[in-house]
Amino acid sequence: MTVTDPSTTAPSYGTTASVVAVHASAVHGFSKPALDGVLLVEGVGVEGDVHAGVTVQHRSRVARDPSQPNLRQVHLIHAELFDLLREAGHAVAPGDLGENLTTRGIGLLALPVGTRLTIGAAVVTVTGLRNPCRQIDDFQPGLLKQVLRRGADGGVERLAGVMGIVSRGGTVRPGDAIGVELPAPPHLPLTRV
Repeated sequence: MTVTDPSTTAPSYGTTASVVAVHASAVHGFSKPALDGVLLVEGVGVEGDVHAGVTVQHRSRVARDPSQPNLRQVHLIHAELFDLLREAGHAVAPGDLGENLTTRGIGLLALPVGTRLTIGAAVVTVTGLRNPCRQIDDFQPGLLKQVLRRGADGGVERLAGVMGIVSRGGTVRPGDAIGVELPAPPHLPLTRV
């Protein structure tokens, strides 16, 4: 069964958007444990998380050019994806795919580049799409083809969440509401970062 993700085309900017869970890990790994709260540090990322830093922290990107700016300080995934993956036979829970913030009620994948998400006292500016890798199949065989696939138009669809930078620091906890501020037009679609 193939997952159809409504958040790729139907963003929700209503007041029902919220944080379901928060995660961080100080070591490189795939999944991240749930926490009671995380501190987002402006220009750096999630305090204590292995991917926090002004410059790129993902190992493959560090190997190519360690001086690149870190546009992947915070990883957000919509919990609706887990619902759809369950329908396709995969058991995936918040934090399993290594995200920092699990959300519900917002179409993350349809947001334009530069969207500002106010979450608690913090602000995350969306920079692009997460580009899922083969490690997802190590976690659960067949999962990669559910979150990275070809659309009806032949283009690549990336469903594994969005990346952002911390534009204003603050603590984020489960249950925090998410506010959405779109950038000035023209709106540019998200691409992988």
